[in-house]
Amino acid sequence: MAAITGQQFLDRLRQNPPTLYIDGQRVQDPTTHPATRNMAHSLAGLYDLQNQPDLREKLTYEENGQRYPMSLMVPRSQEDLARIGEAHRIRANYSLGFLGRAPDYMNANVMAAGAGAEYFNQCSASQPGSEKRDFAANMRRYAELVREHDLCLTHALTNPQVNRAKQASEMPDPYIALGVVEEREDGILVRGARMMATLPIADEILVFPSTVLKENADKSRYAMGFALPTNAPGLSFQCREPFDIGRGPEDHPLGSRFDEQDAFVIFDDVLVPWERVFLLYDVELANKAYAATDAVLHMAYQVVNLKIAKTEAFLGTAQSIVNAIGSGQFQHVQSKVAEIIIMLEIMKALEVAAVAGATVNEYGVMTPARGPLDAARNYYPAMYARLPELLQLLGASGIIMMPSQADREGPLGPQIAKYLQAGNASAEDRLKLFRLAWDMSMSSFGGRQSLYEKFFFGDPVRMHSALYEVYDKGPAVERIGQFLKRSEKPQAAQSQSEGVTA
Repeated sequence: MAAITGQQFLDRLRQNPPTLYIDGQRVQDPTTHPATRNMAHSLAGLYDLQNQPDLREKLTYEENGQRYPMSLMVPRSQEDLARIGEAHRIRANYSLGFLGRAPDYMNANVMAAGAGAEYFNQCSASQPGSEKRDFAANMRRYAELVREHDLCLTHALTNPQVNRAKQASEMPDPYIALGVVEEREDGILVRGARMMATLPIADEILVFPSTVLKENADKSRYAMGFALPTNAPGLSFQCREPFDIGRGPEDHPLGSRFDEQDAFVIFDDVLVPWERVFLLYDVELANKAYAATDAVLHMAYQVVNLKIAKTEAFLGTAQSIVNAIGSGQFQHVQSKVAEIIIMLEIMKALEVAAVAGATVNEYGVMTPARGPLDAARNYYPAMYARLPELLQLLGASGIIMMPSQADREGPLGPQIAKYLQAGNASAEDRLKLFRLAWDMSMSSFGGRQSLYEKFFFGDPVRMHSALYEVYDKGPAVERIGQFLKRSEKPQAAQSQSEGVTA
C-alpha cells in the first residue's frame, strides 16, 4: 500500500474505528461523528497532499518501486535530513502549524526506533532469535509495518495525575498507572491508564517507555514498550470536551478543522501479543530508550520545523492585521511585529544548525545535532505565550467584536458591512482575518494551544535540568580556567607601568 490517499485513511477509520468515548457516548464512526468528522477529513487532506503531483517528490521517497512518506525515510546524509525537514514544513503549513501531533511526528519516532532496534535486545526479557520474543526483531518488523501501510499513530507517555509525591506502586491501586499484570504464552496482560494521547483518531497506539520512570526496582511492572491497534479489546480512549462545536470555518477557522483531540487511555486487562512487545521490566533501558536510539532528536527535528511553520503563521496573521487597519506606521506596532520576526529567525537558525551539525549515529542514521534542538525545545515553550499576546495587542477590541457568518448574512448585514470594515479591507475580509487571530489566541482552541506548548516536551523545569545534565560545558569552563591563568600584560599597559617606575 505504501503512501496512502485520504480516502484510504478514511476507509480504514470506518472499518476499524478506534474505541473513542466523547460526552459519555461511544463514537461508532469517527468519519461521521460531529466531534471528529472534520478532524478525520482534515487528516485525509493531509494524506492527499503526498499524492499531489506537485508535492509527490517532496513528501514521499521511492524504494523498490514503492513510494513512502518522507518522514519514514532513514536519513543517511545531511541532504536527506534537509529533504525530511522540508517535508515536515510542507505538512505543517497545511494546518498553519496547529496540528501538534500530525502523523509525521510519530513517524520520526518509529523510523529512529526501527533503525536502532538492536537497543531493545539489551532487555533481559528479550529472547534474541526467538520467533516472537526477540524485541529487536519486533521493533524492526513494526517499523516496517508502519511504513508499508502508512499507518497513523498516537502515543501516550505519562501516568495519570493522581499523586505526584508517590511512585506508581505506592498508589491506592497499583494499576492506576499502566503496568504488566502477568505474562502469558501469547503475550503480556496490561492494566491501568496512560495520559495523554493526542490524535486518538488513529490506526494504532505506540506505548513507548515513559521518559522518566521513578521506580527504584531493577525490574518494574511499569517499564514497557509496545504497540496495539486503537480498537484492541479492552482498550478505550476517554476524550476531552471537543473544541469543534459545529461552527464552520468562517467562524472557527482552526477549531472546526484541526481539533486533534486529547484523551487518556484505559487498558482494561489488554492482551499485547509478544510480537508487539519491544521492551519489558527494565527501568534503565526504558528511561534511556528515546535518547539511546536518537528518536528524541528526530522527533525534535520534526517539532522545530512545525514551530517554524506555526511562527510564520503568527507573523502572517499579525502583519495582515496591521495591513488591514493601517497601523504599520506606529513604532510600537513595528516593535511587536519585530518580536515575531526575531523568534522566527531564531527557530530557523536552530533548524539550520541542527542539520549543519548532523552526524551519523551508531546505527548508521544521519542524526541532527542535539545542541540546537535542545535549545529550540527549551526556547519555544518559554516564548510561545508571547505570540498570542502580540496578536491580542495588535488586534485589540477587533478580536472581540466579531459578528458571526450568520450575523453577516442576517438582517443587520448591511450595517455590519458598513461599520466593521477596515481601512484596507471589507468587513467580510476583516472579520475572517480577525476570526483567525481569535482562534489562534483567545478561543478554547487557542487556549489549549497555549497550555500545550508550555508542556510540549515535558515539564519546563525538568527540561532545563536535562539540558544542564547533557550539555558539554567542559570546553567553556576550560577556556575560563586558561584565561585566569594567563599572566602576561597587554603591551600598552606594560609600557605605561615601566614609565611610572622610571
